[in-house]
Amino acid sequence: MHAPSLLKSLKSYDRKTFFADLTAGLTVGVVALPLAMAFAIACGIKDITPSTGLITAVVAGFMISLLGGSKYQIGGPTGAFVVLIAGVAGSFGISGLILCTLLAGIFLILFGVFRMGALIKFIPYPVTTGFTSGIAVTIFCTQIKDLLGLNIPSAVPAEFIAKWECYFEYFHTTNFWALGISLLTIAVILVTKRLMPKAPFMLVGMLVSTLVCAGFNLPVETIGSRFGELPQGLPMPSLPTFEWTALPALIKPAFVIALLAAIESLLSASVADGMTGSRHHPNTELIGQGVGNIASALFGGIPATGAIARTATNIRAGAKTPVSGLIHAITLLLILMLAGQYAAIVPLPALAGILVLVCWNMAEVSTFAHLLRGPRQDAAVLIITFILTVLIDLVVAVEVGVVLAALLFIGRMAKISNVESISREIEGDDPEEQPARSRYLRHIPDNVEVFDVQGPFFFGAVEKFKDSVFRTMEDNIEYVLLRMRLVPALDASGLHVLEDFLAYCHRHNVTLLLCGVQSQPYKVIRKDSPFMSELHAENICENIDAALLRIAELEKQKQSTATNTEETV
Repeated sequence: MHAPSLLKSLKSYDRKTFFADLTAGLTVGVVALPLAMAFAIACGIKDITPSTGLITAVVAGFMISLLGGSKYQIGGPTGAFVVLIAGVAGSFGISGLILCTLLAGIFLILFGVFRMGALIKFIPYPVTTGFTSGIAVTIFCTQIKDLLGLNIPSAVPAEFIAKWECYFEYFHTTNFWALGISLLTIAVILVTKRLMPKAPFMLVGMLVSTLVCAGFNLPVETIGSRFGELPQGLPMPSLPTFEWTALPALIKPAFVIALLAAIESLLSASVADGMTGSRHHPNTELIGQGVGNIASALFGGIPATGAIARTATNIRAGAKTPVSGLIHAITLLLILMLAGQYAAIVPLPALAGILVLVCWNMAEVSTFAHLLRGPRQDAAVLIITFILTVLIDLVVAVEVGVVLAALLFIGRMAKISNVESISREIEGDDPEEQPARSRYLRHIPDNVEVFDVQGPFFFGAVEKFKDSVFRTMEDNIEYVLLRMRLVPALDASGLHVLEDFLAYCHRHNVTLLLCGVQSQPYKVIRKDSPFMSELHAENICENIDAALLRIAELEKQKQSTATNTEETV
């Protein structure tokens, strides 16, 4: 296990590096301020206030930079968790959510300890794109009330269709001042990003809208009117109060939160590697993410992970080491302590406008469209995952998406697996082909059948093997040679089929030989002692020429035995 990136970076740390990290940390801290509050509000839970998002960014962000495996990673709340947070908090309350975050942190540490960092990358791309785009749509839908300033007396339903039925019912209550603030925020952000790309454009958008709203005393809802004053500092850490009976029900969402945190954090770290030419340590990063989530839970925060946009901002601002991430967290803490009271005047439509742009970036419209034009099976996985995320549940979407992608992959692998008889091909029965292929030709006795096995020999390909071999086997065959030089992998199902086929050969007085067996299939075969003893190690040959020599040797032994029997008689 690699040590945290911070320890390695500090070995050659100097004043110049510190000032580069200081500038980057201050910049990304300011950028993270509106996002941390916006993602907390997007959860739609009364007990999850803007200060909850700031506390998460401070505590989890600090620990992720302190113990993580990436030099540039910035941790904090992200949009990926909004749907899950709303579901868990709605079912189990805020204490259940805190416990779920704590369990997710433990899962992340276990992922790292058992070196699962590389395995997380095997989640199919259509699945990640599908649920990411679905989350973007879901978050956008949660912001319609604040975006338009709708006057809805009761809680907005969580379900997609019911939510939009509620919106249509109350569209006539639209507050055009709120809509104007939302549009102003979006316009200021886009213009600032275009004219001053290095400026914290989202913060600029929020400040401009806040000044306009406060200056003209516009009748729009603010953070203070909904959530009250923000606390000016961190709360004391404490363990959540919970019922032990609820623990089993929280395991599943906690695992999904951990999985999403792992995927997003490692994706963010990989993006950082691509921008800087560095290399992160995935398992160390997962452990850092786990500790960060545990710490966030102890301080009453929500789940956190590596944030791609904030990490990219950190790099562009000149960050050199994880110290910039620590400074980012300290910057947010100072803002919370010194200016938290002023956050109460921030209009909620401004934060809704920020989230609209975040959702657009999250949706990855171009990537989504590109995958739709790709293979139909990948497009199907993408669409199904997207629809399930929006209409049903993110947990279900991830489960179904991964299982469906795995089944389709198995089908593809089964298609490239093939078994065919090549005895006559090796013999060279076609006179026109003999001159061109003469150096590959061998004499194959009439009582020998050679089968060429190609592709992974696993449970998805065994039926094809049975059909091909048993259909083409002739009655006069005494030796069957399986050529396995193009079989890279063999699983338990494939080995079981070989065992059955060996038993079939014994019942029909046929000798089975294998040749060209690669290392992985050979290890699997060698571990099965009964199969090896029945097959005999001598019948596993290096290549087809060695196998033909072995058959000739067996023929001589058979003839010698027959001669001795006749003499005895």
